Amino acid sequence: MNTKMEKALNEQLNAELYSAYLYLSMSTYFESLNFSGFANWMRVQAQEETGHAMKFYSYIFERDGAVTLTAIDAPTTSWKSPLEAFENAYQHEVKVSGLIHDLVYLARAEKDIPTENFLQWFVEEQVEEESSTLGVVQKLKLIKDSANGLFMLDSHLGQRGSQ
Repeated sequence: MNTKMEKALNEQLNAELYSAYLYLSMSTYFESLNFSGFANWMRVQAQEETGHAMKFYSYIFERDGAVTLTAIDAPTTSWKSPLEAFENAYQHEVKVSGLIHDLVYLARAEKDIPTENFLQWFVEEQVEEESSTLGVVQKLKLIKDSANGLFMLDSHLGQRGSQ
């Protein structure tokens, strides 16, 4: 693996850790509202993102590269509503999809077939991530300000388990 690809993979590792940090921040926001189900959903999401970071971590070493950990930016800590938080989560997933696609394009340009193959899992994962967050956004838009609807969705999201 060349240094250009290694640098890009390290940047993605950092982006995945930021994602975990962002979702953990969203979890704390929901805890502050006593929406333990929403908080659980985000906490599980944070764990998934940490797992994604570790996939990059391991892959870089498997390719005889060097992992370089850098500072993680502070995430947003409050939102106007559960809908705004999930809209931000969805937009974040769209951004991450773009980052993954850029890595695929770079791997192709560098003729790094093993890395392109490695990245295919993330391409598929991002389809699921976008769909999952968008699904909650759509439900929240239907619910609007219905307290009953929010409590029902909170209960449903609380059932999400670690993967």
